[in-house]
Amino acid sequence: MIARELAAWALGDITIPETVRTAAKRHLLDGLGTALAAVRTGAGTPAVTVARGLGGPAEATILGTNDRVSAPAAALANGTLVHALDFDDTHAGGLVHATSVVLPAALAVGEERAATGEQVLAAAVVGYETVCRIAAAAPHGFHARGLHATMVAGVFSSALVAARLMGLDVERATHALGIAGSQAGGLLAFLGTEASTKQLHPGFASQAGIIAARLAEAGATGPATVFDGPHGIYDAMAAGAVDRSAILAELGTRWETTNIGIKPWPACQLSHATIAAARQAMATEPFDVRQVAAIHAIVHPDSASVVCDTSRDLTRPASPYAAKFSLPWCVAAVLIDGDLGVDTFAEQSLTRPEITALASKVTWDLIPSPTTVAADAPGEVTITLTDGRRITGYVERSPGGGPVPLSQEELVAKVETNLGRPVPELVRSVFELESAPDLATLIRQAAAAAAGQ
Repeated sequence: MIARELAAWALGDITIPETVRTAAKRHLLDGLGTALAAVRTGAGTPAVTVARGLGGPAEATILGTNDRVSAPAAALANGTLVHALDFDDTHAGGLVHATSVVLPAALAVGEERAATGEQVLAAAVVGYETVCRIAAAAPHGFHARGLHATMVAGVFSSALVAARLMGLDVERATHALGIAGSQAGGLLAFLGTEASTKQLHPGFASQAGIIAARLAEAGATGPATVFDGPHGIYDAMAAGAVDRSAILAELGTRWETTNIGIKPWPACQLSHATIAAARQAMATEPFDVRQVAAIHAIVHPDSASVVCDTSRDLTRPASPYAAKFSLPWCVAAVLIDGDLGVDTFAEQSLTRPEITALASKVTWDLIPSPTTVAADAPGEVTITLTDGRRITGYVERSPGGGPVPLSQEELVAKVETNLGRPVPELVRSVFELESAPDLATLIRQAAAAAAGQ
């Protein structure tokens, strides 16, 4: 059974290459930055409020605060905070926001169990490999069924992160995976509405994974066939081709952790290649946006239902979050402003008439990219000016991952921009995580960074 083999690997003595360790720490730093930016801007507040209300034993900290609640409650808040601005990382193959479901479980259970930094880092790598592989086994399959892959796959990674830090045996960890499968879900019904449910999905997944591990520890059982079927998650929740063998293929020798991309812009990953192509066109031949007559993009078909859904008004998004899922709006905004940042998606920005007018000039053709998934597809934009000139921008894939990762300097700059100031102590603590006796210093520095101290 896949679940049993995956659990055995996750709980074993894993030799993690230095490149994978570094990648995991980069993603943990990026996730802390996006979570603390959410604290600073007030995004994700409902989940924090509920986590405080749930209370429980003082096991773990709500990021950016000094509030200690139960580990599941902290994971609910922190998973939501990491993802609240949609600025967190993405694994293109699985189209999952990996850190949003790995970091909350690793920190919450790590605090609860007084784990060392080395133990937390190893558990995080287990989580990264798990969530990426489970999602990538059905490329775009969960999204095609109207489900958010981050939550579907995230319950399993959180369960194994918790199981490793809790010291469960293989039998109980396998049960934890089976139990987690009954908590997988996450509807895409938020698209085009003012709903904030997508922000909550990683929090749900992180909380559910921890609870699944606790239930298994207490003697509850789950189906070891949760991945193999019948009636497993792929049978019930995925459309299209599924390669279950990919979950275990080269496990421990081929590392998906190094294939996770770090976002340069706080918008849906499926728009990033188009945004990059638009910026490339601007750099190729500068022009006045008032001269733009038409904008035409080439878009991967699997991206269309998420960022090009014409059943909703893509030029006047219903909410800041809906704007992040409108390719026309994002392209117009980047052409006008030159870049996209957290402030681009502020409430007052949605009513800017110049963005609406330019977004109405964006059209697209859906053209498959035979060798790549949607989040890894090329981006191409052709801008036609009123004088007849045509300017084309093209990128092989969106920046931030694969062969074009953010540099260390760019990553630190992103974190500093999210927090509004340099935070060298926090950066140092993350990159020296394996030498930390516990998480106390890191958690304290996160609270100080959010408070501007």
